[in-house]
Amino acid sequence: MRHPSRAMALAGAATVLALALSACTGSAGSGDARGAGATQGRNPDPALVDSTSVPELGQCRNLRPEDVALPANATAAVDCTEEHTAQTYAVGTLPDKLHDAAYDSDELGAWAYKTCSKGLMAFLGADESSVMRTIVTWSWFRPSEAAWDEGARWYRCDVIGGGGEGVDYRPLPKTAEGLLMGLPPDEWMVCADGPAVAGSPKVPCSEEHTWRAVTTIKVGEPGDDYPGDRVVEVTSRDFCSDSVAAWLGYPLEYDFGFTWFKEAEWQVGNRRSVCWARTSS
Repeated sequence: MRHPSRAMALAGAATVLALALSACTGSAGSGDARGAGATQGRNPDPALVDSTSVPELGQCRNLRPEDVALPANATAAVDCTEEHTAQTYAVGTLPDKLHDAAYDSDELGAWAYKTCSKGLMAFLGADESSVMRTIVTWSWFRPSEAAWDEGARWYRCDVIGGGGEGVDYRPLPKTAEGLLMGLPPDEWMVCADGPAVAGSPKVPCSEEHTWRAVTTIKVGEPGDDYPGDRVVEVTSRDFCSDSVAAWLGYPLEYDFGFTWFKEAEWQVGNRRSVCWARTSS
């Protein structure tokens, strides 16, 4: 029997999901100003402000956290050969069942979360576990409120070069398609540098670190009701203990951490927790 005598249970809510949820609901950063720069991002393209047309697929932009916090974005596109932090990987029109939904409804946010998450995996060439352990994240945008009132019902999903787990935004390659295919490069995977996972700066694994997000574990199935914080926490702790031990090759002693998610994330579809191993490699 294995006895990990120094195993550490380190729980918390990861920024990558928190960011995604705020973008889904559009509840953050809506503000009171009515100018396009305040409500539709920095450096807006006049042709995109209050646009009712479906956005163009594949466009690149320089987005910052303050842009991503807004429900609509009209930031001007840049050539993808130039420095950029975001790339549009999915566009389309909302399903008919959402045409009468409120602009900031939970139903709309949950649909966007599932659609953009699934699309991101396909675009990056990654599975759900890899996506949850990367510094790359995503945001989604809808029409402005003015365009929504005119009947526009499009969506846009952008991959963002950072933001996941609180890592600063950084430039993406010319295209992010296939970025996590095969063995993902350390520069795009998330690590932590500090005595514990919780509260420590999150960094790309290509930089000096003391913790690495090594696996994810399932804590429920798609149709399951939320079992409660305590059940998810304990399940995450126990499963991550075994998962990290296996990843490390079953040492006699090891440190592990875990990141578990609460009911809000469960309701939009997340059924996984992230497991961390104390390691400098």
